[in-house]
Amino acid sequence: MPNHTVQIRAARLVDGISTYAKNDQAILVTDGRIDAVGHHEDIAEQTPPDAEVIDLGDAYITPGLIDGHTHLSLAGDGRNYVQMFSETDEMMVLTGVMNLQRHLAAGITTLREHGARNKVGFTLKEGLERGYIPGPRTLVSGRPITCTGGHFHMCNETADGEAEMRRSVRRLVHEGADYIKIMASGGGTAGTIPGRASYSVAELHAAVHEAHHFHRLTVAHCRAKESMVRAVEAGIDLMEHAEFLDPDGELRFDPKIAEMMAESGIWISPTLQAWTGYPRIVDLRAKRDTDTISLDELTELQRLETRAEGRLDVMRRMLDYDLRDRIVPGTDSGVGHLAFGHLDYDLQLLVQVGFTPAEALISATRISAEAIGMTDEIGTIAPGKIADLVAFETDPTNDVNAFSRVTAVFQAGQRVK
Repeated sequence: MPNHTVQIRAARLVDGISTYAKNDQAILVTDGRIDAVGHHEDIAEQTPPDAEVIDLGDAYITPGLIDGHTHLSLAGDGRNYVQMFSETDEMMVLTGVMNLQRHLAAGITTLREHGARNKVGFTLKEGLERGYIPGPRTLVSGRPITCTGGHFHMCNETADGEAEMRRSVRRLVHEGADYIKIMASGGGTAGTIPGRASYSVAELHAAVHEAHHFHRLTVAHCRAKESMVRAVEAGIDLMEHAEFLDPDGELRFDPKIAEMMAESGIWISPTLQAWTGYPRIVDLRAKRDTDTISLDELTELQRLETRAEGRLDVMRRMLDYDLRDRIVPGTDSGVGHLAFGHLDYDLQLLVQVGFTPAEALISATRISAEAIGMTDEIGTIAPGKIADLVAFETDPTNDVNAFSRVTAVFQAGQRVK
């Protein structure tokens, strides 16, 4: 809408820069971008008489949330990879449409699509850009690059050796990839070994060099310790999972690797809810609190909580190495039981490992925007930025449960919830 101006008011505002809420604030938006932000009386003086005014009452308004790790084409309904990838590409696109809407309703206004089969990811992004479907601002990697028989090989971008790595990067860039995703270790795909690296340093470096030539960032799936080391040495921009897995499948924190990560300045997305099985823990805790849990379910909850604590302890130890400002949340939604619409789970887990709720919010906004290369466009509420906003019922800087109570969502100044 050309020259469309809207004033958005809220009792309190968190701009993504400071860690506290400011009272009686308003945002002036023209053509989707923020013109001014400040006390509502000051903004009222700058607002044209014909502007639309939206008053959110007692809500807390923040920058839109960013999810750095999703798989839009997967349903997150508990099926395994074989079952999910038995779907047609057309059904995967429809699944993606559903997932985009779920994430947007939860206040997630930007996401990274971390790997889909064939051209499904590209199709979803084109549908969004044409305005055919609603959803968060989406960056796509296209098909993740993996070795022969490697994790997500069913997406059909296999590369072995330096020359093939370069060729895959070029192909993906020319098809429209916003960034490059590489499976640097095994994962949940049958036949792969999560505790073993999939690529050498030379292979990873070839992909990084080629991607950077095309001004594309790189992301590496790294569950294994040795893949983490190789990703750092190869200059990968962002490391996913960072589980410190040994070949026997056990998590064993290594301070030397943490030091390497801190010194390199690599971004880290620990995808905490994925490893911990947190959605199931949430369900079982709700049953326990209402005294409707069975004995078998109580045993399952205790087992899951013990397993989760091991993963969270690794994350706590990482924070001792000055990595807090390099951590970005990511849901890994679509995989297993990880349904879309729950970045709030990852923020709750960040608080459990030592973040304050305000730090978790900044991680999911300003810091995430830096990690994905969009700091000039999103991540904070400031003049010149795109007006992607989310409003919460209560104060997200003090109460991590506020992230589960979204009352309004705006994309480029237009209310979509």
